[in-house]
Amino acid sequence: MRTDFTAEQLADPDTAQSEKILRTCTHCGFCTATCPTYVLLGDELDSPRGRIYLIKDMLAGASAPSADTVKHIDRCLSCLACMTTCPSGVNYMHLVDHARRWIEENYPRPRVERALRRMLGTVLPRPPLFRLVLRGAAFARPIAGFLPRLISPMMALVPASVPRASSTDRRRIFPAEGDRRLRVALLAGCAQRVLAPEINEATIRLLTRHGCEVVITPGSGCCGSLNHHLGQEADALALARANIDAWERERLTSGLDAVAINASGCGTTVKDYGFMLREDRAYAESAARIAALARDLTEIVELLGLQAPFAHGGTSGLRVAYHSACSMQHGQRLHNEPKALLSAAGFEVVEVPEGHLCCGSAGTYNLLQAEIADQLRDRKLANIARTRPAVVATGNIGCITQLTHGCDVPVVHTAELLDWATGGPTPKAIDISYSMRRRAPAGISNESASAAAPIRLGATQPGSPNASRSPAAPRSTHAIVIGN
Repeated sequence: MRTDFTAEQLADPDTAQSEKILRTCTHCGFCTATCPTYVLLGDELDSPRGRIYLIKDMLAGASAPSADTVKHIDRCLSCLACMTTCPSGVNYMHLVDHARRWIEENYPRPRVERALRRMLGTVLPRPPLFRLVLRGAAFARPIAGFLPRLISPMMALVPASVPRASSTDRRRIFPAEGDRRLRVALLAGCAQRVLAPEINEATIRLLTRHGCEVVITPGSGCCGSLNHHLGQEADALALARANIDAWERERLTSGLDAVAINASGCGTTVKDYGFMLREDRAYAESAARIAALARDLTEIVELLGLQAPFAHGGTSGLRVAYHSACSMQHGQRLHNEPKALLSAAGFEVVEVPEGHLCCGSAGTYNLLQAEIADQLRDRKLANIARTRPAVVATGNIGCITQLTHGCDVPVVHTAELLDWATGGPTPKAIDISYSMRRRAPAGISNESASAAAPIRLGATQPGSPNASRSPAAPRSTHAIVIGN
């Protein structure tokens, strides 16, 4: 692609980097076939190729971006499916991230929208504040219909109850079982700690069982991705620096073999810390070092080798539809590894049709672009239903909560299934779902009564090829959707 940036514009490192990315694009259009918004809307400006032209003109222009340009860039999910299919290697992620920063700095959004985005960027990365806001929002649900249009979709996603903070939040070191093979720092995260604290608990059990000493370092927290994708770069980099400081202290004092991350959206961002802080003389070297240590949970378990299932007599017969989060398959290029681990644990793993298309979660996307997000969720759920699974597994909290809001079977984190298979407790979502089936009213059919029994590993499960199709599981109360 031809560009016409001035020497003064190219003196800015971000613009110089974006100019290189723009020149890589050959306008081939392969990206349009895998772009969720183009598939839904059919508008060239809602495709990566169309947005690339808009971004080029916006960055090269001397005036503030137009409302139409901002609309089409805001509609981008940052799912990065275009990067998987691009034959030219266009780094669309870095380009659209720069565009969002530019918009945040140069475009005067309407007051309510601006306040809403600032609220999300302030509340979500802070677990105590997020927990408090969710509990308060539950009291406002009866008047949700009278709230501003931008806020009412969020109220529909407020959970009926908020889990208590996990005891793991108060501990620092979790010793390995048996001989210590690795020492890893776990990114405790932010929204996930509030919505589903059982994921970190399962992760810690799984890693310590496989010989990892797990440390949650004081000072580490949100990875910064939520602010990063909102264009709030100063806040995002402050969170990134806090994590780098915490993990570097731990590495230098006690040693670290890896930084373990169990939310794929966070993993994509932490692995990009080196790029994000490349111009920061004080942090460039340490940021690159931490990015090199970052590993998705499944990468660490694959390295260690999954222990043979022992506590429940095997997991054969439980049909699992694996939903590959966009940040996992497109951002980190990890797709087969989680499926291989689930298969090794004894689960029957099935692919979801159109698996490359986003479910609509995408950080705060489903809160800011609710109509498109709902269409993508419904499309994904229809494809999942075609596989007739007993359980849906994925590696990202945003996908879990997005899909749970409407799914007929439990949606759980891959870590919970692997923990369960190797000796841990039944995942909470499965336990609740099948406990409620057992309490079905009198008069249900024998077939339904049989399907209402709790899942037992090692036995034929509801939803497996040899079982009668089970009734729909109740929806989980965890319904607010945050995450990539």
